Amino acid sequence: MKRITSWLPTQVNAFVRIMTWVTLVVQILIVVTGGAVRLTASGLGCPDWPTCDGSSVVVTPEMGIHGIIEFANRLLTFLLVVVAIVAFLAVVRIRKTRRDLFWLSISIGLGIPAQAVVGGISVWMKLNPYIVGLHFVISVALVVLSTLFVLRARANEPEALIGVVPVFRRLAWVVAGLQLVTIFMGILTTGSGPHAGDAQAPRNGLNSELLQHLHSYPAYAALIVTLGLVVLTQVSHLRLVRNAALGLLVVNVAQALVGVIQSRTGLPPILVGTHMLLACLVAATTTVVVYRLRKP
Repeated sequence: MKRITSWLPTQVNAFVRIMTWVTLVVQILIVVTGGAVRLTASGLGCPDWPTCDGSSVVVTPEMGIHGIIEFANRLLTFLLVVVAIVAFLAVVRIRKTRRDLFWLSISIGLGIPAQAVVGGISVWMKLNPYIVGLHFVISVALVVLSTLFVLRARANEPEALIGVVPVFRRLAWVVAGLQLVTIFMGILTTGSGPHAGDAQAPRNGLNSELLQHLHSYPAYAALIVTLGLVVLTQVSHLRLVRNAALGLLVVNVAQALVGVIQSRTGLPPILVGTHMLLACLVAATTTVVVYRLRKP
C-alpha cells in the first residue's frame, strides 16, 4: 500500500492541475452527449434503468440506433467515475494542507452517482420534463464545482483582491443570479418545446412562445450587466477581472446569437445542442468572474 501511495502527489503539481482540467472537460462532455441523446429522440433508447431493457444490461440489436446512442451516453458515466477517482487520488495526500481541493474532489465525485440516479428516474418517469430539467441542473452544478477545482489548483492563481469597490462584487453576483434565472427559464422552455427526447415523452404544457421571451429577458440583462462590469474593471485597471468578465461577455453574446437564430429557424438540433454547450460555458465563466472578485 505504501508503494502505491508513495506515487501520489504531496503538493499541487502539474498532474493535479491536469486532473482538474480533465474533470471540467468530462463534466461538460456529458452534457453535450446527453444533449445528443435528447436531440436524436434517443432518450428512451434504453427504456429501463439501471439495465437497458429490464433483462439485458447492455444494448441489444432490437433497440436500433436509438438504443446505441443512449447506451453510449450511459457508458460515459463510467469515464466520469474513473476521472473522479483519479482526481481524488491526486489530492488525497494533500488533504491536510489543501482541504479545499480535497472537498471539491469529494463533492464532484458524489455528484456523479446523484446525476446517474436522477437520469435513471427520468427514464422511469418516461422523460418527465421536470426530472430531465433537474438532471441538467445537477450537471451545471458539477460544471461550477469543476471550474472552482481548476481555479483553486492553478499555479499562479492570484489572491483575493483587497480594496475592490463593493459594487463590483455585487454586480458579479447580480450576473450570477441572472444567469441562474436564465438557466431555469431555459429548462422550462425546453420542457415545452419539440425536443422531448422521445416521441412519446410528455411535455410540461406551458406556452413555449411566452417562455422563449421570459427566457431571453434575464439573459439580455446578464449580458448588459456583464458589459458594465467589463467597462468598470477596465477603468479601474483590474486586468484579471476584466479579462474574466470579457470572456463571459463573449460567451453571453454567442449564447444570445445562437438562441435568437435557433428560435427563428425552428430549433434545429445542432443549434439546440450548441446552446446547451454554451450554457455550460456561461456557468463556468460566470464562476470565474465571481471567484476573481471574491472577498479576501
